Amino acid sequence: MMPLTMVDIGTENTICKVGGKEETRRFLENLGFVVGGKVTVISEMGGNMIVNVKDSRVAIGKDMANRIMV
Repeated sequence: MMPLTMVDIGTENTICKVGGKEETRRFLENLGFVVGGKVTVISEMGGNMIVNVKDSRVAIGKDMANRIMV
């Protein structure tokens, strides 16, 4: 298991765990980051990422990406 910030661009990964406070986890789950879901990193710039999750593109910051374990 490793944080989303460490995965290679373009490879599909399965979400194993979403960490952080309750409101942070709920926010990420509402965006589609649920355990067992698939996520693909589209691009990464300065730690901020654009990811493909549930057939939609989402931009998340480095601190949020570090809480998503794949």
